[in-house]
Amino acid sequence: MVLSDLRPDAAWLAAETDRLLDFGLGAAVEGGFGYLDDDGRPDPARPVELWITCRMTHVYSLGHLLGRSDAGTLALHGVASLLGPLHDDRHGGWLAPGAASKTAYDHAFVVLAASSAAAAGVPDADDLLDDAVDVLLHRFWDDVAGMVVEEWDPSWDVLDPYRGVNANMHAVEAMLAAADVLDRPDLRHNALRVTTRVVRDLAPDHHWRLPEHFDAAWNPRLDYNADKPADPFRPAGATVGHWLEWSRLSLQLRAALEAAGEEAPGWLLENAVDLFDAAVREGWAVDGADGFVYTVDFSGRPLVRQRMHWVLTEAVAAAAVLHAVTGEQRFADRHAEWWAYAERHLIDHERGSWHHELAPDNTPDARTWPGKPDLYHAVGATLTPRLPVTPTASVALRQAP
Repeated sequence: MVLSDLRPDAAWLAAETDRLLDFGLGAAVEGGFGYLDDDGRPDPARPVELWITCRMTHVYSLGHLLGRSDAGTLALHGVASLLGPLHDDRHGGWLAPGAASKTAYDHAFVVLAASSAAAAGVPDADDLLDDAVDVLLHRFWDDVAGMVVEEWDPSWDVLDPYRGVNANMHAVEAMLAAADVLDRPDLRHNALRVTTRVVRDLAPDHHWRLPEHFDAAWNPRLDYNADKPADPFRPAGATVGHWLEWSRLSLQLRAALEAAGEEAPGWLLENAVDLFDAAVREGWAVDGADGFVYTVDFSGRPLVRQRMHWVLTEAVAAAAVLHAVTGEQRFADRHAEWWAYAERHLIDHERGSWHHELAPDNTPDARTWPGKPDLYHAVGATLTPRLPVTPTASVALRQAP
């Protein structure tokens, strides 16, 4: 189902997609894509990041599929960077300049970028995708746990004992995308195994406050990073935006299984609704001002009250998909409410893109996320309401009349 009855309507969302893609047109730098400042210029003080290069390759591949004449060149630049300077020709896999390890988080985004580029017909993207899936499965996939491990040294000799749910979430996203492009049911089944462990088992056991951090035996580390509560990638406590992201991914997985003629477990819908409701209950406007807090502790009290733009984008995307699947008006109402909030506070109408972080009073802040590094979350929020729940965005756009 395409969500044509939601507000804002498809025309407004399409214009916002274009505005965002315009902002990043100068993002390409030697060896990948730069970390963008508040005006869309690559920050020369920051190195090329693998995850940013992948995410920008992904969004400009989608832009190419949308028919933008300027997007294909940027998608091609991203693929060339991933096949060239960012690829470890000696040991395999990918490594950003100066990086000390190879992470599942980064490699999941390589798979996503390659999937979108391959769907868009970007030259050499098919080879990139085959390599990226092979590395994800042979280096990071733990078939006993049904999860991906987190972090290796560059030569694949030493596996860090830390395990994380964030990397697994993006691995689910990546495997669903690659499954659609390559017609690989095994990747979809791996995504189901991860989602089963996280959404069926972990989430209800912790009252929907998903633990993010684990030891090598997959025991939760609930006190992890207590001294760094606002860490951009591994914050303490439970991360509200991820409950919303898992909600959406669960429903996209459910739809993908059904489209393939397979049985989808009933808990995929039930727990997606519960995760969404928990995020609203414990994350939205809990301290008297609109916006989602970044994290809560395991009793549900806010830990970091900053409003991160990506959390709001995942909220509108989850609301859109829940409305498509259930038809319930409450999800459409939340979708409209949260887009109105984004227009008031997050969308930067003067300098472009979105403020990536707000203080609790909804004024721009930058203590965790200075600048406007990339476009991945915001572009996704503008596309999800305009596309079917399955297949994933690149294949849906490729199949569009």
